[in-house]
Amino acid sequence: MKKYINQGSKDTRSGFGAGMTELGQKNENVVALCADLIGSLKFDDFKKNHPERFFQIGIAEANMIGIAAGLTIGGKIPFTGTFANFSTGRVYDQIRQSVAYSDKNVKICASHAGLTLGEDGATHQILEDIGLMKMLPGMTVINTCDYNQTKAATLALADHHGPAYLRFGRPVVPNFTPADEPFVIGKAIMLNEGTDVTIIATGHLVWEALVAAEALEAKGISAEVINIHTIKPLDEEAILKSVKKTGCVVTAEEHNIIGGLGESVSRTLVANHLVPQEFVAVNDSFGESGTPDQLMEKYGLNSAAIIEKAEKVIKRK
Repeated sequence: MKKYINQGSKDTRSGFGAGMTELGQKNENVVALCADLIGSLKFDDFKKNHPERFFQIGIAEANMIGIAAGLTIGGKIPFTGTFANFSTGRVYDQIRQSVAYSDKNVKICASHAGLTLGEDGATHQILEDIGLMKMLPGMTVINTCDYNQTKAATLALADHHGPAYLRFGRPVVPNFTPADEPFVIGKAIMLNEGTDVTIIATGHLVWEALVAAEALEAKGISAEVINIHTIKPLDEEAILKSVKKTGCVVTAEEHNIIGGLGESVSRTLVANHLVPQEFVAVNDSFGESGTPDQLMEKYGLNSAAIIEKAEKVIKRK
């Protein structure tokens, strides 16, 4: 099994901030819009170095999306930033009408996604955002796993034309992606080759999948681990190649079981090569207040849950 080294835990939102700092220096068309959360989105350096390209919209997220859509007409590449709940659920109509339907080159960047927002509770812990965004025609949906990958995805989005949603989080998590690894939108990353079960993970669950694979190896089970950082467009080729070898799959995500990565994988399997599948996801419920670790354990979003589902799905082959 290939060993991925934890280079030190960092929050993924800081990866976004680092990416924006670099884009500010490299691309004069990149502009940033924030809904009163400069510190939370790590926009500080961009604002300091490029005040003429930074727009503080205030607590007016719908207005922020409308302004961003308008800025694209002049050739600008707007990156909007606020919490995931406010980036999607609060402004869905504006995203649908002004960005997706109009095919505007807006990058909707969302921090504090999923249960790991923690103590702020269910009202802020959106678990439906991937489903909301992937249903919009033409919308690219990216969910990164660590600091380095979030930075790389931010940089890649500036060169990608079209509406996009970038999802990341607040807690510190292992940073294991190589800093020089190129980010290719829509291309899955093989993290560990295996023969008994495929584990397809996204976001914060990718590291948990690697931990699970190591534990499964100790039990004599060979797990293939794939990082699906792009939910849409989905790398169906990589998924099908893997499941044709292993004969079963576990999907793992910090999202509602309905509408997320797992459902996208299921659609691919049903249409092309049907194999048993188990899901690690929130089982159609809202979250609650608690520390990120407490919530991930309670809702079954960790390596232990992945191991359990892997052993279960292997028996269904």
